[in-house]
Amino acid sequence: MALIKSISGIRGTIGGRAGDALTPIDVVKFTAAFGTWALAHSQHRTIVVGRDARLSGDMVNKLVIGTLQGLGIDVIDLGLSTTPTVEMAVPARKAAGGIILTASHNPKQWNALKLLNEKGEFISDADGKHVLELAEQEAFDFAQVTKLGQVTTDNAALKKHIKAILALPLVDVEAIKAKNFRVVVDAVNSSGGFAVPQLLEALGVTTIEKLYCEPTGDFAHNPEPLPENLRDIAKVLEKGSFDLGIVVDPDVDRLALINEDGTMFGEEYTLVAVADYVLGQLGGGNTVSNLSSTRALRDVTEKHGGSYAAAAVGEVNVVTKMKETNTVIGGEGNGGIIYPELHYGRDALVGIALFLTHLAKSGKTMTRLRASYPSYFISKNKIELTPDIDTDLVLAQMEKRYAKQPVNTIDGVKIEFDKEWVHLRKSNTEPIIRIYAESDSNATADHLAQKIIGDIKEIISAKG
Repeated sequence: MALIKSISGIRGTIGGRAGDALTPIDVVKFTAAFGTWALAHSQHRTIVVGRDARLSGDMVNKLVIGTLQGLGIDVIDLGLSTTPTVEMAVPARKAAGGIILTASHNPKQWNALKLLNEKGEFISDADGKHVLELAEQEAFDFAQVTKLGQVTTDNAALKKHIKAILALPLVDVEAIKAKNFRVVVDAVNSSGGFAVPQLLEALGVTTIEKLYCEPTGDFAHNPEPLPENLRDIAKVLEKGSFDLGIVVDPDVDRLALINEDGTMFGEEYTLVAVADYVLGQLGGGNTVSNLSSTRALRDVTEKHGGSYAAAAVGEVNVVTKMKETNTVIGGEGNGGIIYPELHYGRDALVGIALFLTHLAKSGKTMTRLRASYPSYFISKNKIELTPDIDTDLVLAQMEKRYAKQPVNTIDGVKIEFDKEWVHLRKSNTEPIIRIYAESDSNATADHLAQKIIGDIKEIISAKG
């Protein structure tokens, strides 16, 4: 059983003892804390709630809504929805905030409360800490019976979301329709099962093969859209009858693409391709991704005459950096597209619309389009430490050891070697250092990662 409290929300497995897992008691406590925070930070008294299709969603949804009512807060319930749809609904409905019930790419035994401010963006580090303090202190007062909140349902939020996407100047519905794309969709039996086909139909796509698109919440495979979890859709595409595959995670904020021959387009390259299209249409512009994302985005950005900036890992950090640098497109290398023209949140749906426009106008197949981008490989590793080891001291020693190289310390330690890099980050929940290394070949990336792991072990031995 697990319960993880962070600035962006609370996440845990269902079942077990209060405080050790995401139990009904924990759901109520943290919802009450967030509701109390929202009332103190907004003149509005409404909160938008939406959820993915996971098995515990209905139960958690009822607990959250009832708790908010108990605080005297009115609730707009979107029911089964997507994370970006909730993000857009919050400001549209002039709400004090939003709660998305999803554990994103985590397996079905997990659920979580993702917390949004009145802009429909993830709450800040300071606000997240305040919410956690309120929960710890149980510093909330519930309303009298005559002042309980009211609940209304909104079944039109997704349609409004899609309509806003279609209205974007860089989404060309006619170009997509003219290509008559044949598409396979894997939505891991969650909300993308209805959201993605609705969007595709609105874009004029008529041939849609649905794979795991029943929103039962009984995930047919590990829901994280990584190559090892996408073998079924790859087999469908290998037969040669479709132009591309589209994969989303349970809450539809991450987008992975599959080539027409069943090979992976590469989750890191979702953002690269969309950015290439957007920057090309706008004649340049700035981009942002997190420190663990591929260098290819920087290459594409500089090709169009723009500037690239790196942010600490985490959507709220990427959004903050995007606002600071007046970025036109950004996101994370896990397939998360953030397009400010629509809203400041990872959104697989707008990513699909922009990518299909790009693919249609390029006149290329998926494999040819992918081959047009710089090719990099990321090796992902971790080194487990004993609890007595000072992880911060280890990272500081690594920074000192590579002081002659360009080093970024806004989130762990990132060391650059010409067009190669290594990013070291400590886990917030366990004694682990995560090690990401990128190069132009898998073998070189792995070798670089092992070299850094060797350095870390040497530092630890010297301290012992």
